Amino acid sequence: MDKIKRFITCHIPVYSCNFRCSYCYVGQHENAYNDGIRDFCTTPENIALFFSKERTGGICYFNLCGFGETFLHPQLISLVSSLTDSGHYVDIITNGVISNKIDEMINVLTEEQKKHLFIKFSFHYLELRKKQLLEKFHENVQKCVKSKISYTIEITPHDELIPYIEEIKEQSLELFGALPHISVARNEETSNISLLSKYTKEKYKEIWSVFDSTLFDFKLSIFNEKRKEFCYAGEWSLSVNLLTGDYTQCYCGKKLGNIKELSKPINFTPIGACPLPHCFNGHAFLAWGNIPELNTPLYVDERNRYTNSNFEWLQQNCKVFFSSKLNESNRELSTDEKKRIYRRNFFFAVYKDCVFKIKVFIKKLWKEVR
Repeated sequence: MDKIKRFITCHIPVYSCNFRCSYCYVGQHENAYNDGIRDFCTTPENIALFFSKERTGGICYFNLCGFGETFLHPQLISLVSSLTDSGHYVDIITNGVISNKIDEMINVLTEEQKKHLFIKFSFHYLELRKKQLLEKFHENVQKCVKSKISYTIEITPHDELIPYIEEIKEQSLELFGALPHISVARNEETSNISLLSKYTKEKYKEIWSVFDSTLFDFKLSIFNEKRKEFCYAGEWSLSVNLLTGDYTQCYCGKKLGNIKELSKPINFTPIGACPLPHCFNGHAFLAWGNIPELNTPLYVDERNRYTNSNFEWLQQNCKVFFSSKLNESNRELSTDEKKRIYRRNFFFAVYKDCVFKIKVFIKKLWKEVR
């Protein structure tokens, strides 16, 4: 039975999108969608080699997501093929309408590789409706069904969508046999990464709970909740930028190395204390178990649905794999070991701050001398 060893989230260098959703966290950043599509820092084969099971210690789960539509990247399918061929599990985040790429992926992958693939279809209802792409979206979901590829359908709940809730429920049951899962919209323009809604958290919950989504229930329960427990990000999970090759402990934390350094072992160093206001993607990092003492749903429960014909969105391989937790394949640290990590990270943060202040001082002094 396959169990997860590490969760690795990868930034796919796509800065372009065929949609313009008002609630997209990417669009909240300056110069969004202006950098086009950039090559990986190395080949898909080398990426898979760097993260081989021998080097990572076991089977990993790779999350592939661009700052735009992920399927637009020309190297994506080669990467998926290389990673699944290595025995890892892979997901792709997509808006579900790049039909030729979905067709190519289905044709390229073997039946065994398809068992290790999971597609997260982002159901951008208003954009699909406006662009008259609902039928194409449905067709591409059905291609996964016929190809026995695991998938989920997920909506980012935003205020403009509220008048269409009943319509979405009806359409979803008709097209997909089940209601979509629900995420949580965030505002990355705020320092605390707040809820992207005019409603209170309580009212937001009341509105969107009608979809009965475990994903939504858990994401909202931890939203704006500062994590104070010891976090194994950096040890049990990594964040990788495939443009530069740098891999870090998480979205935050220190750089641990670069995937182009194939001669070096992977540097797994836990972050311990999380500096972020809250774990806004805890539906993955925490559900997989980066904080093992935290009571969370299984990842399988956040992704699977039974349809009205008793069909499941997840195929058996993914269903079993998504039912595992990181602490089943990794050793938890003792209290003394955790204290040493806290101290080491504290002194590293102080050192980094001092270096920054010295650089600022020297720069200012140099300007005055000149």
